[in-house]
Amino acid sequence: MRTLNLGILAHVDAGKTSLTERLLFHAGVIKTMGGVDTGDTQTDTLQLERERGITIKAAVASFVFNDTRVNLLDTPGHPDFIAEVERVLGILDGAVLVVSAVEGVQAQTRVLMRALARLKVPTIVFVNKIDRRGADDRHALANLRSRLSDAIVPMGYATAPGTPDAAFVAFSWKDRQFRSAVLEALAEHDDRLLEAFADDADVPGGTLSAALAMQTAAGSVHPVFFGSAITGSGIGELMNGVTALLPAPVPETDRPASAAVFKVERTGAGEKLAYLRMFAGSVRVRDRLSIAGKDNRITEIEVFSQGQAGRRDLARAGDIAKVRGLSDVRIGDWIGERSVYVQRQFSPPMLESVVVPSDPTEAPLLWKALLQMTEQDPLINLRQGDGGQDAISISLYGEVQKEVIEHTLRVDYGLEVHFLETSPIYIERVVGTGRAVDHAPDPFVATVGLIVEPGDCQGRHRFRSLIDPGSLPFFALKAVEEAVEETLKQGVFGWQVTDCVVSLVEATRMRKWASSTPADHRHLTPLVLAAALEAAGTEVCEPMDRISIEMPPEALPGVQSLLARLGASLEPPTSNGSILVLGGTIAAISVHSLQRALPSLTGGLGTMDAEFFGYRALNGPPPVRKHAGPNHFSRSEYLARLRGARQS
Repeated sequence: MRTLNLGILAHVDAGKTSLTERLLFHAGVIKTMGGVDTGDTQTDTLQLERERGITIKAAVASFVFNDTRVNLLDTPGHPDFIAEVERVLGILDGAVLVVSAVEGVQAQTRVLMRALARLKVPTIVFVNKIDRRGADDRHALANLRSRLSDAIVPMGYATAPGTPDAAFVAFSWKDRQFRSAVLEALAEHDDRLLEAFADDADVPGGTLSAALAMQTAAGSVHPVFFGSAITGSGIGELMNGVTALLPAPVPETDRPASAAVFKVERTGAGEKLAYLRMFAGSVRVRDRLSIAGKDNRITEIEVFSQGQAGRRDLARAGDIAKVRGLSDVRIGDWIGERSVYVQRQFSPPMLESVVVPSDPTEAPLLWKALLQMTEQDPLINLRQGDGGQDAISISLYGEVQKEVIEHTLRVDYGLEVHFLETSPIYIERVVGTGRAVDHAPDPFVATVGLIVEPGDCQGRHRFRSLIDPGSLPFFALKAVEEAVEETLKQGVFGWQVTDCVVSLVEATRMRKWASSTPADHRHLTPLVLAAALEAAGTEVCEPMDRISIEMPPEALPGVQSLLARLGASLEPPTSNGSILVLGGTIAAISVHSLQRALPSLTGGLGTMDAEFFGYRALNGPPPVRKHAGPNHFSRSEYLARLRGARQS
């Protein structure tokens, strides 16, 4: 039996959790359908998920259909929890992108589709809620083509859309018109089919079906199904499409074990549960694995199959398993050799807030609790604030995430906390070229010279060595590179420095060859890089979102007035029938205020899409963030902290 690891992705409220529930019901895994509103679905297991009716953590379920074991990964749709989606993307064999037949393609839909396309994850589109008032399959197709992708292939149509009797009718390969439409869609990526299309040839349905599966697997086209997760209409056809059109790779069982850790939980007793996607080989109970350089022994394995995870002696390639005993494991770790590498697909958190315990004596407990939470979400990016453990800052995607963290601390850890005002996470960009060389050996037995300059690094930085190969041992060169990485997290004004190139132009081991170690280069590099950054100069930039607002024409003056007060840059409004569309850019910190005010300004008829756009340089005095840890921009303070650490 083949195994398909399938992601269910969507904008919030498009119905993906309901779809997951319906798939499990249709496959016979569950006897009765749970509901998001009633809080009894299979995959929304957290108390807050059930209370709020949203998915917060990625969840796994499984079923067998058409001799295929499908491991379902239900992911959050709310943008505040996009990090959960990112961790799942790298382990998928295919995806179903759910779109509401009423709301159509929304901001998060496009963000997800772009990520799936970049990673070449084979993707089927399911247009849900055809039974909802306002649903229109033809309008939905036009919306998909204009806002998502023109490489879509409708696999059928809806009857009585917008009514409780809505149903999906699949096209037949016996239908010449359907074959011609599929041939036209596939011809762009296949020269033989292009020739057949140009000759108006009638290609057999079997040939087109195989070609459609091949191009879907390559991510070139996206079959589209319609249906309703609530009524069950179109679900059987979707499941047939999933198993027939999405690829299930042949498990590489004869290779050494290779697995990705995409989720970590803690039991009530505090024990870690690691979720693994096995890419190759196998792992067994009592196997010893190296995690973070430490020896960990597997004590229990559960493999997902037919709904729930069941105990097994081993997990094989293709499996998704829950593993106990890996006490040092963290999200993003790999077991064995890395099989795939997925770079960050979404923007990092752009907001931060300080979390403070209501009882100041519980600050150490809060710190410990948040450390455990970073095991499940590393992008929280825990950081001690100006006041030590009683002023802890965390990174955020939005206000809903803040509420979830507060709830988790109260329910799981018994800690009452409050958050200070949310503020942007700024960045620094280099504006000139700076060079610094430190020849003074004491207290370091080394010399380091660096040049820093602007560079288009897509929000990151690049390190390069311009010294003669062999003039510095590899381990010392690696120490310099790692120190550069760490130092750039806090620039002149305390913010992370991005989009720059750092060049190593001088490096030697001085005086006492035998006593010189990589630590000398590691500890000297921050001082040199700080001097180079000061010489180059940096500017502080704030995160920006691109917005698109649809509203009745009479709402335009009020919306424009609010946007002007929020400092937005606006484009001239355009008309889309009886609706005005207003686009522009706005500081990310202002998006939440805009979202809250929009319903009253538009009589409840306004909708808004917002997605990360980039960074904009700030005018006026730059905001300063206190440096955490040794401040490499103060040589005396840095050296004093370094000596203190060595003595302790």
